[in-house]
This record gives sequence, structure tokens and C-alpha cells, in this order.
Amino acid sequence: MTDRRPRISHPVAIALLPALLGACGPTVTIVLLPEMDGRRSAVVVKQGDQELILGEPYAAARQTRSGSTAYQSSQPEVASQFGPALSAVPLPPKTFTLYFIEGKDELTAESKQVVDSVLREIAERPVPDLLVVGHTDTVGSDQMNDALGLQRAETVRSAMIRLGVVPENIHAISRGKRELALPTVGAPEPRNRRVEIIVR
Repeated sequence: MTDRRPRISHPVAIALLPALLGACGPTVTIVLLPEMDGRRSAVVVKQGDQELILGEPYAAARQTRSGSTAYQSSQPEVASQFGPALSAVPLPPKTFTLYFIEGKDELTAESKQVVDSVLREIAERPVPDLLVVGHTDTVGSDQMNDALGLQRAETVRSAMIRLGVVPENIHAISRGKRELALPTVGAPEPRNRRVEIIVR
């Protein structure tokens, strides 16, 4: 049985799953995988009164009926033991932000460069799903900003389709001025005029 106290990343949970499925067998192996963003994480492994803390990447525990033993695993061992399960796990969502010229649905020059990064991320996924969310600043009415946010989202959606993304895999919505990146009151703030692309 495992007791996960510190925050555990998605990949760590996946590494535990195939091990726990084999709990009825003679040996269970648990390996702490590194966080994708480099943050530290840990997992507590309990068996009866015995408790092991795995606090470094590839720290591992091997459980048998007689108890748990800590050891240092490695990337090759993880690939060998958990490769098929890990390859079936979808990549975590990734968010990209594109910014717009005030009052228009035209991207800034810098944001046009971000589109290449979005396409590379899409190419990494066998069946990509995109949520395109349009945002505005606080200048103008709710109705005007809802329409402008949707217009911006649809502009990005159309561009993605022209670049080869399957139309059914892209959903465009508007949040208008409801979710500001930087709170303002009736002021033009460039960082609020944006579209977020969430690639899943």
C-alpha cells in the first residue's frame, strides 16, 4: 500500500500503477520519476509498519511479502519495466498565449512566431485536441468584448486549420474580459488582449 503525502506528478502515478496491478504477485516495484519541470517531489511507500521515503528521481522500492527494500533505479530500468504503460499515457496539456493588436483580431509580430511552437507540440500527440480561448481587455461593453474574444479565437482556429490541424479537433470559445491576465478597470492592457491555446 502506498501513502502519497508530498505532491506527486502525473508521471509518478503512472509508474506506480503497473506496479500496483501486480501486487498479487511476489514482487512490487515502485519508482519515483523526475518531474518534467524539474521540481522536487517525493512518495512515501508503506508496507505494514515499514515506511520508505523516495525523495530523489529514480529512487525506488521493491516490495515482497517479507518487506520493502529501497534501491536506486534508472531510466533504462524504467523503460524496460514500465515502457508500454508510460507510452500509452497522454502528454500533459500545454498552454500557449498569443497576443493581439488593440481592437483587432490581428496577432502581434511576436505572437506569430509562437505558432511554430504550437505546431511542434501538436505534432508530438497522436490525436491532438485544442481549446482556443479568446480574451480581451476591459475597454468596451461585455457584449462587444465577448464578440471580439470569439472573433480572435476563431481567427486562430482558422489559422490552425489552414496549417493542417483537423477542424473537429479545435474548439473556439470566448471569455471576453472575464478572466484578465492583469486586472484593470476600463483600461487598454496589451497582456489582456490574448488567445490561449491549450493543446491536449
